[in-house]
Amino acid sequence: MNADPEEPVLQVKGLQFAWGDRVLFNGLSFDLPPGVSLVRGGDGTGKSTLLSLLAGAQTPGAGTFAIHGIRLDQQHDAYRHQVFWIDPQTEAHDALAAGGYLDSLSRHYPRFSADTMAELVDGFALGPHLAKPMYMLSTGSRRKVWLTAAFAAGTPLTLIDQPFAALDGPSLRFLRELLQDAADHPSRAWLLADHEAPDGLALARVIDL
Repeated sequence: MNADPEEPVLQVKGLQFAWGDRVLFNGLSFDLPPGVSLVRGGDGTGKSTLLSLLAGAQTPGAGTFAIHGIRLDQQHDAYRHQVFWIDPQTEAHDALAAGGYLDSLSRHYPRFSADTMAELVDGFALGPHLAKPMYMLSTGSRRKVWLTAAFAAGTPLTLIDQPFAALDGPSLRFLRELLQDAADHPSRAWLLADHEAPDGLALARVIDL
């Protein structure tokens, strides 16, 4: 069962953000309960920007974010340890081997699980790719590395941008199983950003942009 909705994982209050003269968010507020939620909208509506803001990777014009009471503006490092997010287009880790990147997560996320990571590597069939540098991986394999990191990090809040993009059939099925399990988690929250809701997945909340 989901936790009491009066005890959200994430609280967002009064978010304001603009790209130049283009206002994306003006006073956006919401609570995110445990389980799987969705931020939904078309291209250019701010889905990816919202995730990067919630991760602390960009600075809002105004507003506060808190994960289990830990506010980004007051306890920046502690907040960042509570959330996992990665830009799926990033080239920051290109020189690292896929396995090396995954092993590095334990230094950043206190609840990282090596056992969970091993299960995810198997489920996404990443074993043959772990020794390859990230820049050599296909788009789909890179996505599977990011998803493995997201589910192994063990953070209270996990942010995933377009989770189903570029995945093969077996990986899509495996990801759906992971999300089905996540939907029933009593204390952790996953926020997906996509154009449409995944079929057959019970969502705790939908935020339309």
